Amino acid sequence: PARHFDTKTTEPVSFFLSGLEELLSWQPDGNDDFNVCTVQLAKRQPPLHSKRPRTLVCHDMRGGYLEDRFIQGSATRNPYVFYHWRYIDIFVYFSHRTVTIPPVCWTNAAHRNGVLVLGTFITEWTDGEKLCESFLAGGEEASHAVSEQLARIAQHYRFDGWLVNMENTLSAAAVKNLPPFLQHLTAQVHSAVPGGLVIWYDSVLQNGVLKWQNELNQDNRVFFDACDGLFTNYNWKEEHLERTRALAGPRQTDVYVGIDVFARGDVIGGGFDTNKSLRLIRQHGLSAAIFAPGWVYEHLGEENFLHNENKFWGLLSEYLLTHSICTLPLATSFSLGMGTSRFLDGKVEEAGPWCDLSAQEIQPLYPEHEGRLSTSCCLQDAWCGGSSLRLQGIIPAGEERVAIRLFSLQMPAPPKLFLTLLYKLEGPHTEFTVALELTTWDSGSCHEGNVTSLPEPSNRHHPRFLPAPPPGLAKLLASCNRGSNGWTSRCYELDLQDCSLRDLSLLVSRQQPSPQEMPFSCLLGEVRVLDAASVAAAPPQVQNLLASQLWWQ
Repeated sequence: PARHFDTKTTEPVSFFLSGLEELLSWQPDGNDDFNVCTVQLAKRQPPLHSKRPRTLVCHDMRGGYLEDRFIQGSATRNPYVFYHWRYIDIFVYFSHRTVTIPPVCWTNAAHRNGVLVLGTFITEWTDGEKLCESFLAGGEEASHAVSEQLARIAQHYRFDGWLVNMENTLSAAAVKNLPPFLQHLTAQVHSAVPGGLVIWYDSVLQNGVLKWQNELNQDNRVFFDACDGLFTNYNWKEEHLERTRALAGPRQTDVYVGIDVFARGDVIGGGFDTNKSLRLIRQHGLSAAIFAPGWVYEHLGEENFLHNENKFWGLLSEYLLTHSICTLPLATSFSLGMGTSRFLDGKVEEAGPWCDLSAQEIQPLYPEHEGRLSTSCCLQDAWCGGSSLRLQGIIPAGEERVAIRLFSLQMPAPPKLFLTLLYKLEGPHTEFTVALELTTWDSGSCHEGNVTSLPEPSNRHHPRFLPAPPPGLAKLLASCNRGSNGWTSRCYELDLQDCSLRDLSLLVSRQQPSPQEMPFSCLLGEVRVLDAASVAAAPPQVQNLLASQLWWQ
């Protein structure tokens, strides 16, 4: 069927639903299997429902369902990818189709990094008016059928809820039934999808008139009260934020103040000035909805995309709250899920462009250190996948060591950890050594090593280098001595007692302090942090393997 398979290539594709009839007649289908998210939502700290301001990204690019619709990837050169997951909470996939089901590759990539994904339910213009009339103006049976289908769709494809956007006027009968519809949809989503969300877009007022308010006020509050949050329109000024905060009260972080990165209309700042808007939003303790950050790709072009993307998010990072990983194992090759070649064990396995966001690995922080070390993506060389993480910058004069934070962590440390690192120094850097450093949260009881050794006074721990993997782990830690093709491989162990992990950093040291500042560049190909106890346990056996939808070539 054309909905599930591309008519030209027969490859499985993600799809949307048009109109009410398609929504109400939808049911799970065997051809759907490709479209179901396979990655459970990773736990992260702090959780979404904590009361700190959140960041939502609304992805709207050229109508949607571009190369990202190919579930098993495509040979796209210079595709758009998103990878600053550590800084955001919610990812909305937006298009102007009635029911936008997020392409599954986005849900896989977001979930791997602990980010929720919402689809969009939109009605627009006169067609939208008729559609709303048909399910809202009658009895609750019709509106319940719609909300139950939307919840079922999110549950089936394993994404996390809906942005509801009604961009048309509503009759008195329809608008009267809108708050109960939102309430029912929210309850249905909450019961079908653990942690699910329904967010309302600031459009229609409680009298049925279509009039964007750019704030939470008495005219649209009834919809905010009926669901999990409000996404405001973009043309606000500071007084809108003040009124919104006062009216939202304890729910102020459920208001996502819209920022249009394309800066259409009368806005505070978009493009590389998006930080001006974000600063004001955060001063009022509100959440933010960053609309169309694909501006970086669409407006500035594909060629320098990765550089411009890091610049864009780097300018915002001061106002974005980072998220911590809170479960082990942590293992990543930093691959973006795209590349100019596919690498395996440090060599090119297959040359040629590719893009498959489902294959994107856990992404690190991308700290911007002015004048020191910063991180970026390198497509020219990798250990595994399509890219590695490049660290480059200056080691200041007189400094022996510089640490650059890769991941924020928040979890109790197991008694014994194994860590592995694969890296490649670029240029003539024989005087540098690189290693991993773990920091722990301050606590009187936390100490390193066994009980007889003196507690290390600081909370910075430098795991012991293991020249060879311990017996029984040689297979899993084969990378300890498998560095090749210019890549160096290292294994470490660390014993901790009563500690809580805080940061994983790469530590760059020079053998001798130097009066000159020194340029430094290195690629990270893979990092793993493993709980020794679970590594030693036998892996679970695969059971009941089924193969379906085979296409023999």
